[in-house]
Amino acid sequence: MVENSGSSGSIDALLQEERTFPPSANFAKQANVSDPAIYETAAKDPEAFWAKFAEELDWFKKWDTVLEWDPPFAKWFVGGKLNVSYNCLDRHLNSARKNKAAIIWEGEPGDWAVYTYRDLYREVCKFANGLKSLGVKKGDRVTLYLPMVPELPIAMLACARIGAPHSVVFGGFSAESLRDRINDSQSKVMITADGGYRRGNVVPLKQNADDSVTGDTPVESVVVVRRTGTADDKMVSGRDIWWHDLVADQPLTCEPEHMDSEDMLYMLYTSGTTGKPKGIVHTTGGYLTGTYATTKWIFDLKEDDVYWCTADIGWVTGHSYIVYGPLANGATSVMYEGSPDYPGRDRFWSIVEKYACTILYTAPTAIRTFMRWGEEHPAKHDMSSLRLLGSVGEPINPEAWVWYWQTIGGGRCPVVDTYWQTETGSILITPLPGITTLKPGSTTQPFPGIEADVLDEAGNSVGPGGGGYLVIKKPWPSMLRNIYGDPERFKETYWSKYPDMYFAGDGAKIDEEGYFWLLGRVDDVINVAAHRVSTMEIESALVDNPKVAEAACIGRSDEIKGQAIVAFVTIKDNVTASDELISELKQHVATKIGSICRPDDIHFAAELPKTRSGKIMRRLLRDVAEGRALGDTTTLADPAVVESLKEQYGDDE
Repeated sequence: MVENSGSSGSIDALLQEERTFPPSANFAKQANVSDPAIYETAAKDPEAFWAKFAEELDWFKKWDTVLEWDPPFAKWFVGGKLNVSYNCLDRHLNSARKNKAAIIWEGEPGDWAVYTYRDLYREVCKFANGLKSLGVKKGDRVTLYLPMVPELPIAMLACARIGAPHSVVFGGFSAESLRDRINDSQSKVMITADGGYRRGNVVPLKQNADDSVTGDTPVESVVVVRRTGTADDKMVSGRDIWWHDLVADQPLTCEPEHMDSEDMLYMLYTSGTTGKPKGIVHTTGGYLTGTYATTKWIFDLKEDDVYWCTADIGWVTGHSYIVYGPLANGATSVMYEGSPDYPGRDRFWSIVEKYACTILYTAPTAIRTFMRWGEEHPAKHDMSSLRLLGSVGEPINPEAWVWYWQTIGGGRCPVVDTYWQTETGSILITPLPGITTLKPGSTTQPFPGIEADVLDEAGNSVGPGGGGYLVIKKPWPSMLRNIYGDPERFKETYWSKYPDMYFAGDGAKIDEEGYFWLLGRVDDVINVAAHRVSTMEIESALVDNPKVAEAACIGRSDEIKGQAIVAFVTIKDNVTASDELISELKQHVATKIGSICRPDDIHFAAELPKTRSGKIMRRLLRDVAEGRALGDTTTLADPAVVESLKEQYGDDE
């Protein structure tokens, strides 16, 4: 029974999903992990479990202690020395992998390149030597502001090689956002490009980079990749240097720094709902162990796989599952520069076909968009090479899950729906495709060695069927170590709600079989007549209607109910908006999950406001619905979307 939140502080869990998809006998037979006993083994001795993965990496000096835990501060593999760049490159050069494709890159205009592990090693060494020639030393921070070009992972690995923590800033951020991150990290070097391609247009990266370092700035040198040929007249003498000039005469080898396991590998800024962005600190040994282990097991990586994660490296997914996790495993990782609909809506599927991708890892937002565009686009391409699909970024609606499994995977590919965060470094809750019976919309179970739970406000476990707050009860190797320069904020944000437990800031429920269902950010819970209802459940019910492609729900203030449910809905291309459809959708939600969740208002929108990483910005929708001034929109993919919604909403009043 679900308790009423009025007394327990839990979140009502209303959506029921009965469909199940066990692993096929053929997939289970060949899977890297096929014994369910691994969960019990890991739970008995998590330190030994993680240490076994760490032993598969190359260490210059083995650790003395697996874990030192002084809540909320953890140290993993204490005393160990290693280098991440060495583990991603050098260790593969003594085998046949040296001539294997490490990165297959495709630019939006259609240009492409393949880097073998030996090629990548050479380029990384040359750039690492180039950074040294600019005075970059171990411990110095370097900001990377680049499009999705090969120079981005090369620069990351070069920084890791010489022990200079990198701070990658997504290429869609404004000059102001970039400046904030440069100043916070005190970076002495910035690496950028003259521009990148997006939907056939040039993104003016060099201009933004220049604007970010005007006035008082710690940046001494700016390295510029020539990508679009649009900044030859914008180079600042004495400060700017072309990438190709910097690496031209550099030696082809560069000794890797022996890094302590707890030395910082990178910081990555994540926006908070308020205040300045948080510089999430990830260190060397634990982070690499976490990303290596999860990539190997969750994606069932084989030597001949062609693995494509569609994320941008400007976000943590790209760090962990385009660069560090796949390359540490010696995998072939695909990178794509541009948008999924340029020059046509089948661009993703043409890439899958062209490179015979076997694994595809993308976001629910993208999947729902593909649903809206229709099945004819994937149908144009041979995607029989695919054997496993993944989802990341936010909870996936059951209908989108089933469409992905059926239309993209042909009903033969397991879908690993993964839950994790910038802060967690690697995936926390996920199926293991050779073991787990899948349920559409559920991230299923914590990865072995991860102890997760769902608590009510008072800190009690809600038990099966209940909804509440997701926590991680024990440390894990890839966890954030701090917020850069702000340990008090680190403690307050993540560790103050429940003693010695990591508070994820997400709502979740656990079903009768122990499966986890993520309900979205706790900020995205609507209080309707003393019921706390997750926006994700209402959105899933709306998307369950075959006429709907995507939905976002928010709560607006209501004198009687506390909050009223407002839904913004994007319908499929062949459907017409009407009052009748509004009535139909309201009833559909009431039938699917209960009358308490019937939306009070439904507004049709051609697009929903999303961050450039594809997450729906419900905060902005709340601002629109309640007529407030809009907050920070610098991460918005298309600011015009909000204005058009505002106009529409105003017209409806």
